[in-house]
Amino acid sequence: MHQNNIQIYQHLHNFHEVKESNIEKVSFVVIITMLTMVAEIIFGWIFNSMALLSDGWHMATHASALGITLFTYFIAKKHRNDSRYSFGTWKVEILGAYTSAILLGIVGLFVIYSSLGRIFNPVNIHYNQALIVAFIGLGVNIFCAVILNSGRDASHRHNHDEHGHTHHITHDLSIRSAYLHVMADVLTSVFAILALLGAKLFHLSILDPLMGVLSSILIFRWSFGLLKETSAILLDKDKNQDLINEIKAIIENDDDTVISDLHLWKVGQNKYSCILSLVASKPRNINEYKESLKKVHELAHINIEIVKCK
Repeated sequence: MHQNNIQIYQHLHNFHEVKESNIEKVSFVVIITMLTMVAEIIFGWIFNSMALLSDGWHMATHASALGITLFTYFIAKKHRNDSRYSFGTWKVEILGAYTSAILLGIVGLFVIYSSLGRIFNPVNIHYNQALIVAFIGLGVNIFCAVILNSGRDASHRHNHDEHGHTHHITHDLSIRSAYLHVMADVLTSVFAILALLGAKLFHLSILDPLMGVLSSILIFRWSFGLLKETSAILLDKDKNQDLINEIKAIIENDDDTVISDLHLWKVGQNKYSCILSLVASKPRNINEYKESLKKVHELAHINIEIVKCK
């Protein structure tokens, strides 16, 4: 009988559901990216175009990063009810996004290295053929970006419930990392086309490496932003002060209870786990405190400790 009572109060720690639509989108983009990558490498070799060859290998790194994103989705889905993951498998996806951010930075280094190399060692390019393949690559990359961006939650968007409480809606960082990789492809394709057109029409071959340097700067910026956001989550640094203030306002509104210690950390895209230590001269029942916090929809897991003040 005692064991049955315990089971009533037990629950799974699966605070984040892997969206099948995200898995399908990333799978589709991985396939298209790999096909385009192979085409650019083959035609770059045939047309003696270093621009296409480098862009093809550049896309290979993105295919790897997208593969990492897809792999983390499958791992998170497979182990979502595994008790070894104390607070669910959401951080598996965040780790994948963090790894993708590192790869994005490596891509930036590769682009700037190739660009500087071309300044000192210019190469001859078959412009017409290279432009045709570059435009096809651009179209494919834009198509993939549209797919990944469809249905994506906006960053730092806020929502208010009927009680006037603010609730934060965040984006899927795994999808965002995949989206940034594809956008980096779009960027390098655009700059490659501009450089090829400029070199062909105005005989300004220096445009090719200069465009590469510019694109690498933007890629570094995206990589740094993604690294900063994902590392903060992995280190439980992501402190939501608005949410903390909301919890304090609810708990301390009886002029007796005071929060002596509060720990809040993310366990899902918009889900938090919370540990509270309360001090009160006439403490209420723990269930009453938990019931009052139900209006804070972001809280998925709550532990409360009560100390009676003499």
